[in-house]
Amino acid sequence: MVTLLKQSLALLLVASTMLATAPAGFASPANEAAASTPVQTAQKTPQQLEQLVAPIALYPDALVAQVLAAATFPDQVVEADRWMQQHPDLKGKQLGDEVDKQPWDPSVKSLVEFPSVLANMDKNLSWTSSLGDAYVNQEQDVMNAVQVMRDRAEKAGNLKSTSQERVTHDGQTIVVEPADPEIVYVPEYDPWLVYGAPIGIWPGWYPYPGLFLAGPGIGFGFGFGVGFFGGFGWGWHHWGYDWHHHDIRFDNHHYESHSRVFVNRNNFNRAGGFHAGAPGRGFGGASHGFAGHGFAGHNQAGMHSGAFSGFSHGGVARSNSFGGRSSFGGGFHGGGGFHGGGGFHGGGGHR
Repeated sequence: MVTLLKQSLALLLVASTMLATAPAGFASPANEAAASTPVQTAQKTPQQLEQLVAPIALYPDALVAQVLAAATFPDQVVEADRWMQQHPDLKGKQLGDEVDKQPWDPSVKSLVEFPSVLANMDKNLSWTSSLGDAYVNQEQDVMNAVQVMRDRAEKAGNLKSTSQERVTHDGQTIVVEPADPEIVYVPEYDPWLVYGAPIGIWPGWYPYPGLFLAGPGIGFGFGFGVGFFGGFGWGWHHWGYDWHHHDIRFDNHHYESHSRVFVNRNNFNRAGGFHAGAPGRGFGGASHGFAGHGFAGHNQAGMHSGAFSGFSHGGVARSNSFGGRSSFGGGFHGGGGFHGGGGFHGGGGHR
């Protein structure tokens, strides 16, 4: 019952995101049909975007692509992480087969290869929501911010080639790739200290175990074997990033998110208005259950564009942080070890 209540609340939070970014009259069908202009939400500044991408900017390129794409589906991120908690014994081919059956976007499915990353997105749902909104509306700016933060980390001495990852330059672009294409290490670092001069902490940020390293340096724990998932259409090797065109690549094509959680403010008028909620997801219109719960379609005080309200900045996220887990130090899921086909590989420790 407690788990069900937590899941329901998480989905309500996602719904509130849509209502907060939708037109003010979203609460009734008549008003929804009448709405013809996008929400006039200010674009995020470069500094705000740099703060937003700080937790993932030092990840390998393909993982950055997966996280950005999955962030546009925060409801599925919640569902996938809770599903993982409920299936701690699934491993290897059995895990891949069961995930393959789920109705999630390929980007969300791909993150089961990195359960600690998926769990971090669930626990920091406000941040995930804002990241997804920014990617939908400011894709080029988001990727510029990733490069700015990589440059800062490199100048601070915290981004360099190691036995776990390879850092190279393509002109002015900093590329981060696994040293071994079959084993991916997710770097552990404090996103607010690793870039040299401290930057502001994202409100309510929860430092997820296994991804957070106290202090200004960077380290590596366990590597995730990704070769096994190559047989699935959503696996690691299907993802990449084209820095020249600043777009995510999926199966060697531009990745286009079909999420209906966020308003694409650039294409709003051409798209004929905003229709929130993926079919069958329970978000098929605010008039079907959310309008009567006090979600009136306006931003609450202090709410980030596309983010959840202040109480979810670490509130619900933090209260659920240990639900269904016995982990504290390595991103283990439900006490059952890493879910990742090829198992996990010892890293080189911290430096």
